[in-house]
Amino acid sequence: MKDAAEGGTDRPGLSREKVLQKALELADREGIAALSIRSLAKGMGTKPMTLYYYVANKDQILDGLVDLVFTEIDTPEAGGEWKEQMRRRAHSARKVLRRHPWAVGLLESRKAPGPATLKHHEATLGALRAAGFTVQQTARAYSLLDSYIYGFALQEAALPIAGNGPMAEVAGPIMERFATGEYPHMVEIATEVVMQPGYDYGNEFAYGLELILNALEPASKTPTPAAPPAPQSAPRAPA
Repeated sequence: MKDAAEGGTDRPGLSREKVLQKALELADREGIAALSIRSLAKGMGTKPMTLYYYVANKDQILDGLVDLVFTEIDTPEAGGEWKEQMRRRAHSARKVLRRHPWAVGLLESRKAPGPATLKHHEATLGALRAAGFTVQQTARAYSLLDSYIYGFALQEAALPIAGNGPMAEVAGPIMERFATGEYPHMVEIATEVVMQPGYDYGNEFAYGLELILNALEPASKTPTPAAPPAPQSAPRAPA
């Protein structure tokens, strides 16, 4: 039997890629907590021991799933305008995490990242460095962008609405608890923003992203602080 990391021994109708794709479907449908070698084998109509030819354990499955998710996220291209590259990447990542909400807490957790994961990180860092960001600025910009993307995706996934349902469906019943007048600012936001026709919380993503992109500037465009004037000598007292 070959090592699972090398792809495993050939079996009719099975491959490492098919095992991981089935695992992705199971995680999307039932959540990552429901994923195990046993549940995966059941879903594929085979025995758990058969899957060990392709994946050694659940950790290898999770490593593979994270890599699959990164293949779906747009990767920055060399030579592109950095803000547009980061903007495209951010919107793509949000869409992918809406398809795979279970992945939000896994993308940066793997100790054995796959090639797609490494390629994505390398390309993103490279785009920032090519734009003139220093190493320190690049690390901070990447951290800031991903904190916003992942945080927004996590909050969006936690909203008590199904799919793209209007927030008014949730806000309406909650408004009944505001009748006492104790929460005037919440009433104000609910009535003037959330319950307005066409409001979609997801539209707030672009606003926040632009604030971050506009606040980031590479070292080549960051003004160098003027040096303080040299202290002048005190006039000497007459002899």
